[in-house]
Amino acid sequence: MTDPDRRAWTRVIMGLPISLHLRGPGVRTDAGVEPAVDAVFEHLRTVDRLFSPYRPDSQVSLLRHGRLAPAERHPWVAEVAQLCDEARDRTDGYFDARLPGGYDPSGLVKGWAAQNATALLDRVPHYDFCLNAGGDVITRVRRPGSPAWRVGVEDPRDRTGLLTTLTVRDGAVATSGTAARGHHIVNPRTAKPARTLLAATISGPSLLWADVFATAAVARGGDVARWLRSRAPDYEAHAITSDRRTR
Repeated sequence: MTDPDRRAWTRVIMGLPISLHLRGPGVRTDAGVEPAVDAVFEHLRTVDRLFSPYRPDSQVSLLRHGRLAPAERHPWVAEVAQLCDEARDRTDGYFDARLPGGYDPSGLVKGWAAQNATALLDRVPHYDFCLNAGGDVITRVRRPGSPAWRVGVEDPRDRTGLLTTLTVRDGAVATSGTAARGHHIVNPRTAKPARTLLAATISGPSLLWADVFATAAVARGGDVARWLRSRAPDYEAHAITSDRRTR
């Protein structure tokens, strides 16, 4: 049965399924909903055109090949570069966009883009929302009587199952690991793929920083919770080690 107070949309952007859920009375009849939703997805498409390392005409690709003059750079490119420098400092260097294969801010861009895109939903402030960008999730509960959103964390050992389920009202959940692409995250200190963890999930107030810390946690390995408390006490971690133990 269709819930009259809930709607959902899914698009493939950045090579990922991105879904947006809105809930609240009138969400199916409000004329302002569709334009706001379209603006969210168009924002993400613009980010993809600028930052995708797989598009030869993206500004990131042009930067990597030395073919983009400073005057031609989109303001967002400079903003992301500054955030990547901050991320390197906040993670003890375990997040670093300057990899041996060239500049790649992808580990920060998705969370940053999704977080900024949800600001466009201020046009329809009467609805709760949940935006899921390829497994990285940002939620808001705007109505006092609404329940929290429930966010499932995929088990990298069996993608048909869940490791845990988190309840989130206003916050974010980001996961990095091996489930989709194997051991693809590189430890910047060794320039080798990180293999200690199968996955790390970080939850907290900002999707941008949850995404950064999740990537850094996998790159670093070790005791994720203790390291995260020392770097970002407002965030929490779940991790699975390569010997399949859950922390």
